[in-house]
Amino acid sequence: MNVISTENAPKAIGPYSQGMTTGNLVFVSGQIPVNPASGKIEAEGIEGQAEQSCKNVKAVLEAAGSSLDRVVKTTCLLSDLADFAVFNAVYEKYFTSKPARACFAVKAIPAGALCEIEAIAEKD
Repeated sequence: MNVISTENAPKAIGPYSQGMTTGNLVFVSGQIPVNPASGKIEAEGIEGQAEQSCKNVKAVLEAAGSSLDRVVKTTCLLSDLADFAVFNAVYEKYFTSKPARACFAVKAIPAGALCEIEAIAEKD
């Protein structure tokens, strides 16, 4: 197993890594919409937050030698299921290969985020 670490995605805010690789698989920890440059959530709405979360997943995948096209499964968390349609509109721009997915609403997401995305992918 290898730990994935990149400055192009937010640092872990707990006792976990941005991601791990084992064999030809990449496991990306849940990415909330923190801008890695500022360390803060800058977007207020779901569209901007979904965009940043997708960019963060992409950065971790690329650091591991993978890409969004190689994602086989995602888990998406929303703080409000009413954001589902807008979230999907952003998500489908990034995950064009249409990986398997679970998406559900939760009571709260760390740092007051509106969404979080984790992913499993193959290495290139």
